[in-house]
Amino acid sequence: MNNIHRPVLLAEAVTALIDAPLLQDQVHKIVMIDGTFGRGGHSQLLLSKLDSNARLIAFDKDLDAIAVAKKILDPRFSIIHSSFAQMNQYAEPESIDGILLDLGISSPQVDEAHRGFSFRRDGPLDMRMNTDQGITAAEWLEQAPQEEITKVIKAYGEERFASQIAKAIVAKREEGLSPKTTLQLANLVASVVRTREPGQDPATRTFQALRIFINRELEDLEQGLKAALSLLKPGGRLAVISFHSLEDRIVKQFLQAHAKVEVPRGLPVREKDLPQSVLEIIGRVRPSKEELEENPRARSAIMRVAEKRMGALA
Repeated sequence: MNNIHRPVLLAEAVTALIDAPLLQDQVHKIVMIDGTFGRGGHSQLLLSKLDSNARLIAFDKDLDAIAVAKKILDPRFSIIHSSFAQMNQYAEPESIDGILLDLGISSPQVDEAHRGFSFRRDGPLDMRMNTDQGITAAEWLEQAPQEEITKVIKAYGEERFASQIAKAIVAKREEGLSPKTTLQLANLVASVVRTREPGQDPATRTFQALRIFINRELEDLEQGLKAALSLLKPGGRLAVISFHSLEDRIVKQFLQAHAKVEVPRGLPVREKDLPQSVLEIIGRVRPSKEELEENPRARSAIMRVAEKRMGALA
């Protein structure tokens, strides 16, 4: 079992934040946020690049990640057991120089069967990032209406066999055999999904959907992006690494919406008189060929970077 976590786009993400023009002539204390600590790869590299007067605040919902973070004895570093969606409760508006959101789940979360994320290793069907709160995937499948199960699997997994999968789950439930483990669910899905993309397990989309739903991942992302915009100083940067189209679409649309100025149609305003947009989109980065060879799990990653304009009002 290989549960070593390799941070995706590690150097690229840190460089995107550190290279912000705002930081080149800084004389005050730099404050950064790592919104998803994971196993600390991005945080550790950031700390190695920041001076002794800097501060790095990290967030994570996963208690295993918190345990790893607490082993970092650097006085510049602090970890908060919470979602990045709540980061504006821990910092003042326009007080942060850079924010990184890595939306992927860590390799240990996938590879450790007891977490319930893997359809290849048998374990309790849990799927909660924060095992201190909320219901497990098994508990939800035990009581959710068939229509709701269909909606979740279709919306969050983009699964075309969602209705058939939901029907099979409910049928098993009525027999008193509601799936309680990851392999029970994976095998049930495989019995219904007859075709799938080459190399993709039939249960991939269903497991993705349940994980996103149980952890409110897309709601947290939308809330976290708004919080990040308010927390960034003018000139500060936001870097977001996403791993599937649902996340990336939200990030892309959010950045685009704040990188343009809406002017009512027909209003006689010259371009030079338009108010300034809040964000400037810096770029989009995909993993290199070398990284993909070392870490195939990075294949779907996309990082989008934007900078808060000087003088902009969020």
